[in-house]
Amino acid sequence: MASALSPPRGPKGKGALPSHYYESFLEKKGPHDQDYKKFWAGLQGCTLYFYNSNRDSQHVEKLGLGAFVRLSDEAPGGSPRDPGIYFSLVLWNQEIKFKVESLESREMWKGFILTVVELRVPSNLTLLPGHLYMMAEALAKEEARRALEVPPCFLRVSRLEAQLLLERYPECGNLLLRPSGDGADDVSVTTRQTLHGTPVFRHYKVKREGSKYVIDVEDPLSCASLDAVVNYFVSNTNRRLVPFRLDEDYEKVLGHVEADKENGESVWVASSAPVAPGPGPAPASGGRKQLPPVPITPPPSQDKPPLLLNQNENYVIPIADAPAADYENEDVPSPSWQVVPKPRKLAKSLKPPIAPKPEPKGVNSGLAKKLAVGSVQALFPTTGLADLTAELEEKLQRRRALEHSAGCAGE
Repeated sequence: MASALSPPRGPKGKGALPSHYYESFLEKKGPHDQDYKKFWAGLQGCTLYFYNSNRDSQHVEKLGLGAFVRLSDEAPGGSPRDPGIYFSLVLWNQEIKFKVESLESREMWKGFILTVVELRVPSNLTLLPGHLYMMAEALAKEEARRALEVPPCFLRVSRLEAQLLLERYPECGNLLLRPSGDGADDVSVTTRQTLHGTPVFRHYKVKREGSKYVIDVEDPLSCASLDAVVNYFVSNTNRRLVPFRLDEDYEKVLGHVEADKENGESVWVASSAPVAPGPGPAPASGGRKQLPPVPITPPPSQDKPPLLLNQNENYVIPIADAPAADYENEDVPSPSWQVVPKPRKLAKSLKPPIAPKPEPKGVNSGLAKKLAVGSVQALFPTTGLADLTAELEEKLQRRRALEHSAGCAGE
């Protein structure tokens, strides 16, 4: 097979280039990508870093291997125009596809990834002795690095808090390291798995003995670091246990890529954080600050013509402004109102009274005269007609007397 040497780098940029266990060109396609994108990739620790070119010192993307599940080969494209070699990296929460230029490059990437994830040099790959030696060196560096750092799944929480984290964020993993409750340097391991639809929590104790960590199980196992403890639980459960890691992998410095004026190459430049402008327009330098305009409500006009009232309607006109109602344990005063009555139409003028017809002389003439007198009194109810009524009554009495005397003479 060809040599395992990486492609030579170009001239160094302004920043120092990072060191990797292995690096080469790699085409990557994520779960949300439409096509493959070519990067210069490097493996450092348990993280893959991606750069726009082999001269860049600042990565544009990175991919953690903490949720590693497996590596698998993909079938070739089947087109003579596409001679690429494919393989996929399956993580606990996603699958990433890669494309390389040769079988050797694929075996190298798979070998280095398995070395840092499983902390052993793989023996089931087609590799040369030189390749195996490079991976053994990477393994020694990785073990030394992990011995000096705390695994990301180590959190300073109590037993109950650990259970709550694993239950609330199942997509972040199901294995968590935490300090032991006895106050010593011992460590506890909390795991969460589902059995018949029911979550099952398990707690394991890890004792600190000098520089070693001893897992307190039936056959105690001594580990050189906490990372080795995590690797023991992961590898001995067929990778059913995944180290817990919250998704808080964010950059702290804002930056962008721009062309270098000297050589025209793309470089990463950290942007200076500008002061966030306040709301509203910026005041002019050296001048007074202008206050925002205040809306002015014009007073009601006093020259408006009075409203004309419809004579056929009843209106309620307030005498004065009603006092403001206060609802805090007080009676609300009722406003005083004046009701304007509806104007009535003038009554029709009374017709002049019609003089009664003379009645024939007879027995019933007296009754008819009484009715006539009553009708006259009804037509003239006012006091001004009292004299006329008295005069008429006197004449009637005289006539009755004459008629009575005439009747007596005839008999």
